[in-house]
Amino acid sequence: MSASAKLPPFDAADPLGIDDLLEPEDLAVRDTVRGWAADRVLPYVADWYEKGELPGIRDLARELGSLGALGMSLTGYGCAGASAVQYGLACLELEAADSGIRSLVSVQGSLAMYAIHRFGSEEQKREWLPRMAAGEVIGCFGLTEPDHGSDPAALRTRAERDGGDWVLNGRKMWITNGSVAGVAVVWARTEEGIRGFVVPTATPGFSAPEIKHKWSLRASVTSELVLDDVRLPATAVLPEASGLRGPLSCLSHARYGIVWGAMGAARSSFEAALGYATSREQFGRPIGGFQLTQAKLADMAVELHKGILLAHHLGRRMDAGRLRPEQVSFGKLNNVREAIGICRTARTILGANGISLEYPVMRHATNLESVLTYEGTVEMHQLVLGKALTGLDAFR
Repeated sequence: MSASAKLPPFDAADPLGIDDLLEPEDLAVRDTVRGWAADRVLPYVADWYEKGELPGIRDLARELGSLGALGMSLTGYGCAGASAVQYGLACLELEAADSGIRSLVSVQGSLAMYAIHRFGSEEQKREWLPRMAAGEVIGCFGLTEPDHGSDPAALRTRAERDGGDWVLNGRKMWITNGSVAGVAVVWARTEEGIRGFVVPTATPGFSAPEIKHKWSLRASVTSELVLDDVRLPATAVLPEASGLRGPLSCLSHARYGIVWGAMGAARSSFEAALGYATSREQFGRPIGGFQLTQAKLADMAVELHKGILLAHHLGRRMDAGRLRPEQVSFGKLNNVREAIGICRTARTILGANGISLEYPVMRHATNLESVLTYEGTVEMHQLVLGKALTGLDAFR
């Protein structure tokens, strides 16, 4: 660039010029999802959150299916076959509306559909994936148990052979979409090791009571799964999944979406704080004109756009087939932790208004407390990176 070339103007919404890295198709996906969320979620989500419900979830699922947002990065069987970056951009926009909406999409596509797509039989794929991609059937993913979260190798749910059938018994806990799901991917211990099962939720012995009294992810359906002598045919088992490799690969795919999604919640909170700082007056001028407030805004912007840049980098690696699980842990650990920090700082700028549902900040902050824990706690991702750095396993 010559010394006389004119630089583009500084864009407060994109200070690093990250949009320059995106293709027109990427921008079209982002703008489509952003428009849908602005129309179908943002006007209502504060009321949903306050009431602790997600009304019309099946209608929302079908709309998301029509957008191609369910199983978005999968190919065939009615799935959109989008790039990893496009899927990440969709997650960012959905979580900028609410973490519960992004969780609905992540569990459907990156856990339940991904498990069937990667490990299922051709018959399982044909039976479930087209309807799940369209949002006609909602799926859930049963791995976490009441006594076993970070240590899935110790899960107690069992599947035993009975003639040509399998019989499942056990409990799963904190299952997104559970009470509205038409199909559950359930992981259970067998004589052969841990196996995955495709469980139609109408099967006798299966129930999914909804978990109430949550103070986070309130605009989301969270359930317990109860399996009492659930009898399934031999064809219910995922034939290509054996051991923990199956569920852990699904979790890695879902964590990738969280790397992007957390930045959506952070962006929404930052934008609320920036708008408030330039309009709220104290001591005769906008509070954004004071040095301490500007320092907060600058630090928030730095971490927000570093996180988006990190997410974009990981997305390009995934598209190139070069993304390692340790790198996903790197992104999940950093971006969720920084997103919570941004929300908390935004709350201080808004003062007392920061706790009101008239603004999105406290809602995002409390949602992110759940996002910090699920798909691997801070400690688990620190240990994943610690092992990768030192070669020493500190999990046990």
